[in-house]
Amino acid sequence: MRKRNPIVFIFVGVAVLLGLVLVLGNARRAQQDPALATTTSRPATITPSTLRAATSTTKPGTPTSAATAARPTTTATLAPGVTVPKGMRSVRESALPPEARTTLALIASDGPFPHDQDGVVFQNREKLLPTKANGYYHEYTVETPGSADRGARRVITGAAGERYYTDDHYGSFRWVVP
Repeated sequence: MRKRNPIVFIFVGVAVLLGLVLVLGNARRAQQDPALATTTSRPATITPSTLRAATSTTKPGTPTSAATAARPTTTATLAPGVTVPKGMRSVRESALPPEARTTLALIASDGPFPHDQDGVVFQNREKLLPTKANGYYHEYTVETPGSADRGARRVITGAAGERYYTDDHYGSFRWVVP
């Protein structure tokens, strides 16, 4: 009989417990404030049609196809009382680069994201965004054509639904207006 490694059982047990804690914590948060609830379902892969649908724009009055009608909305739902931080510039979502609109569409549909770092906690070390508890903000890469790495562009989201755009790697931020 083969001897089983107890570390594997411990690892699996911890992973199951952590998942349970996250699910229960999220459910409790959703009961307390539905605006802070998050979804946990994710599509398996990014397909060319997903990216086309996320970046395509339709002129007002133009009929939409079934593909664009099913496209996820990128409009954020803000918790009550959330306002643009004093003195912060804003930018309309439609004025953002197409790659930023793609990132916003991926955020709205909960991924999948092209970079492992997408969705990680943003620390706000620069203190340019309103001060919040650790874990409140998350960052997502905005692709930069021609860049060999992730580039300088990011979308930062807040737990209350706010969205910020930076094109200078956290040197400045703009509030994203739907």
